[in-house]
Amino acid sequence: MLGNLLTLLATALSLLVVDIIFPGVNLATFPAALIAAVAIGAVNSFVKPVINLLSLPLNLLSLGAFSLVVNGLCFWLSSIFVPGFRVGGLLEFILAPILLAAVSTVLSNYFAEKYPQQLSQQ
Repeated sequence: MLGNLLTLLATALSLLVVDIIFPGVNLATFPAALIAAVAIGAVNSFVKPVINLLSLPLNLLSLGAFSLVVNGLCFWLSSIFVPGFRVGGLLEFILAPILLAAVSTVLSNYFAEKYPQQLSQQ
């Protein structure tokens, strides 16, 4: 339970970092960032595998570069479901999910080092 909450918090904080760096990504409030983190998780869990399967030929032809488009599409799709979260622009479409993943990984590793007992009890 605590691990899921810390992952959600890491993703929401990462979204705020993405909001600061990329002008085309707009988050209205911190609760919108939390809801967007849930939406990103849901889209990545349910929609992204289907898109990856359907785009497999393009991904093979591009030697994996099409996965950047798939990540951007899932990032943009999650912004549709959350009021107060908007993604606009091609640069944000491609680069914002990369930065989101990098910052979220760093924060998740920080939380794992800070709270190892609580996270290992799950």
